[in-house]
Amino acid sequence: MATQTPTARPGDDKTGQPADQTVSPGIDTQAGDRDPVTPISARHSHSYEADKARILTRLRRIEGQVRGVARMVEDDKYCIDILTQLSAIVASSRSVGLLLLEDHIRGCVVGASPDEMEATLDELNRAIERFTRSVGG
Repeated sequence: MATQTPTARPGDDKTGQPADQTVSPGIDTQAGDRDPVTPISARHSHSYEADKARILTRLRRIEGQVRGVARMVEDDKYCIDILTQLSAIVASSRSVGLLLLEDHIRGCVVGASPDEMEATLDELNRAIERFTRSVGG
């Protein structure tokens, strides 16, 4: 039996905004998104469905690499060895990001309605900019 969460009423949160316009604490929306009220985490996509298992496998491998690096630091391993492992993590992350980006273009951008195409392309450009900045591409 599922428990229901109480519905927030206007003024219940710190902003004093009605509940239907309040973004949950800790959940960000991107500036310029088509729907500034919907938190990013509430948006869903099926564009990467075909690659989902591969993406999850790679992410689990990255997670293991990160744990391994943490153990290396705890064990006072040589700096260059740690940097080498960090480089592998960045490369793996970049690979997963590129796969997701390709799936997004094929599933979300190409399939966007003509009247939303400009906003979709703007969103894509911002995503590419953030991604390339974060992985040094």
